[in-house]
Amino acid sequence: MGEQAKRAEATFGAGCFWGVEAAFRRVNGVFATAVGYMGGVMDNPTYEDVCYTQTQHAEVVKVVYDPRRVSYDQLLEVFWENHDPTTLNRQGPDVGTQYRSVIFYHNEAQAEAARASLKRLEASGRFKRPIVTEITPASTFWMAEDYHQQYLEKRGAASCHI
Repeated sequence: MGEQAKRAEATFGAGCFWGVEAAFRRVNGVFATAVGYMGGVMDNPTYEDVCYTQTQHAEVVKVVYDPRRVSYDQLLEVFWENHDPTTLNRQGPDVGTQYRSVIFYHNEAQAEAARASLKRLEASGRFKRPIVTEITPASTFWMAEDYHQQYLEKRGAASCHI
């Protein structure tokens, strides 16, 4: 396997998945995105389950990308730039554990890169409050309902809070 993989996956939770997905879809080297749920205790959760019961899932974006064209570190930068990693279980007006800041890593290299990226961000002084982002192993990705996929593109909107 001397040739670097042509496709890799990354999964991020950064609040409302609509805006997060739109940010990653603009990245050169990203083949596809999908919104869904990860990190919970219920199989095949629905949006209503995640929002109104204690499933413990986060709203996430799965990013399928070409690591020869965009690095995982570059994806981490998009993640950090598109939400406030200092707010526990909320982003803007969205409140609940499903909106937590979380990086779900798919292998040890991603885990190490995520931890190093977080340490660099903490050292930078960019945020006055502590970063509360979780870095945890990826688990089963449950695809969100069709109407959530590429939600903002379908509506011609630029942000999650319209």
